[in-house]
Order: sequence, then C-alpha cells, then structure tokens
Amino acid sequence: MAERFVVIMAGGKGERFWPASRLKRPKHLLPIVGDKPMLTQTVDRLEGFIEPENIFVITNVEQMEGVREVCPSLPKENIVAEPVGRDTAAAVGLAMLLIKQKDPEASLAMLPADAFIQDFAGFQKALNVAFLAAEECSRLVTIGITPTEPAIGYGYIQKGESVSEHKGVEVFKVVEFKEKPVLETAKAYLESGDYYWNAGMFVWSVQAISNALTQFTPELMSGLIEIENRLNEGVDLDRLLVELYPNLEKISIDFAVMEKADNVVTLAATFDWDDVGAWPAIERHFPKDANGNVADGEAVFEASSGNIVVGEKGHLLALVGVEDLIVVHTKDATLVCKKDEAQRIKDLVKGLEPDRV
Repeated sequence: MAERFVVIMAGGKGERFWPASRLKRPKHLLPIVGDKPMLTQTVDRLEGFIEPENIFVITNVEQMEGVREVCPSLPKENIVAEPVGRDTAAAVGLAMLLIKQKDPEASLAMLPADAFIQDFAGFQKALNVAFLAAEECSRLVTIGITPTEPAIGYGYIQKGESVSEHKGVEVFKVVEFKEKPVLETAKAYLESGDYYWNAGMFVWSVQAISNALTQFTPELMSGLIEIENRLNEGVDLDRLLVELYPNLEKISIDFAVMEKADNVVTLAATFDWDDVGAWPAIERHFPKDANGNVADGEAVFEASSGNIVVGEKGHLLALVGVEDLIVVHTKDATLVCKKDEAQRIKDLVKGLEPDRV
C-alpha cells in the first residue's frame, strides 16, 4: 500500500482577526478558539492516523519560526517556507514535489491550518474514506460540509451521482463548484440538499494531481518541473525556492484545477466544522451572558447586549450602553467595530503602517 501524507497550508495573514492576529503570528498560530493554537489543533487531530514524519506544513518566511514553535512534534525539515505567496495552486504543486521526493506512488491530503473540529474520530474516518476514494482510481477528492444555514461566506460544491462507497460513506461525483452566492441562491442550495460548503480539504495521489496540473496549468507545471529537476541534481530546496518559486504562476487550486477537472468527487463530512473566519465566529464557541455578550478575557457589561470582547489577562474591558460591538484589546492596539462590519477589518489592516500589521 502506498504511503499517505498530509500537507497543512499555513500561510495566511489572518487580517480579519487583527489586532490579535499579526503578519508574523496570524490566526493559525493563536488559540482563537480552543486552548491551543489552531495549527497545533490541526496537527493533534491527525494523531494515530498519520505519523509526524509524514506531516508537512507549508508556511512563509515570516511565520516559519512561529510554526516551528507550535509544531514541536514535526521534523524541522517538514516545515517549508514559501519566499513569497503564489496562491494555493503553487502551494499544492510544491506539496506534490515534496511528497514525490518521499514516494512517487503516495497519496496526500491538503488541509487548511485553521479549521476548528472537535470530533477527531469523525474527522479521521472521513479523511480515511477520502484517501480510499483517491487510491481507488485517479480521482481528486474534496471533503464537503453539509450546510446548516444559507451562508453567503462560503463557496459551494454541487454533488451529482454516487460513484462509490467506503466504510459506509458515499462518494459523489462533483457537478460544479459555485462561488460565494447571494442569500436567495444560498437558500435554494440549502433547500435542494445537493450542495456542500467547500472547506478546502483535498485528497489525491501524487500522480493524479501531477496529471491535473500538467493538463490545466502547463505554465505552473513547467516551473515545478524545473524545481524538481534541480532538486534531483542535489540543489538545496531553500535555495531553489528563493530563486524559482517567485516565478511560478499565481492562481488558486480551485480555479486552476478543481473547477475544470472531470474526475473530481466529494463526500460529506460527518464531523463538526467551523472555519472561524472572522471575530463574530467566536460567539459560537464561548458562553453568552443573559444579554448575549461574549467575553474572552476580563470584561464587565452595563446595559449592553450582543457584544464580543477579547482582552489580555490583567486588563479589564468595560462596556456601557452599547450593543453588537466587537472590542479587541492587545498590548499595542485596540479595535472597536460593529459586528456586521467585521469583514471590513481586512480593509483597515491594508491601510496600516507595516509595523502595525
């Protein structure tokens, strides 16, 4: 049986969680939800399923030190830093090369670093089924999340006919990937029962993803082959990444491959899932007081309701006569924002001085 590997993508900036999240220590390096950093939780979720030496993390140079700090169980050489971000297709291609060096017949899962999942057993069962589906024939597998509401912040996966079954879990052909919809469309997706949220969790063999990149992104694949050839000549990976990686085509794996390939299949996750995409998401994971206020840290509320407060230990935050605010205090910055404006935090960060990001 071919070896299995997991590659965790951990290069995001986490701008929507400013000021707690910063360029060198973004969301996945923080315990936004849970008692450990999100990336640490992602690695822990694989315990007993994938050995640490078969787990890789692709990050960036700014976060390399932080990733090593929160992933002490992983070999240092398994944490690889992109010199510049080239979007997810390049990261997938780099992952493919890394695993091919270990075992050209292997299969690999690509996982985000910052999803919150508590059902470890359910997650491992779904991941195992995804591997089985990928190993059965040359398929690109994605794990979908059964929607619980007409969310407009996620992309969707439209499922088609059933193509196989493993461990009692059905695998379906993907009809189409859908961009983030408007509310009415999201409601129609929910009512049909034929759509999943796209969680960005993929499984495929080295050969299958190599074939797909060759077919749909020949320019990107040409750059990857150059890196591979130089690797085989014994050139150091870090040197190659600095010299050649910035030249790779910048495109997402969804747009480059998943939306075009005809061998994409999906299965429904049976585990809990939350991508914790912005500050309002933490309401789902912290207790609320009688007026719907949530506090992570020391806070008092007077005639206030529906607020989210995040503060550092030893610093009291007091809210009087306000509602539906996000208040986040760190040692060098304080954020005050309406909950329904949380997505605009990213725009705010783009206008800050570099030393505040």
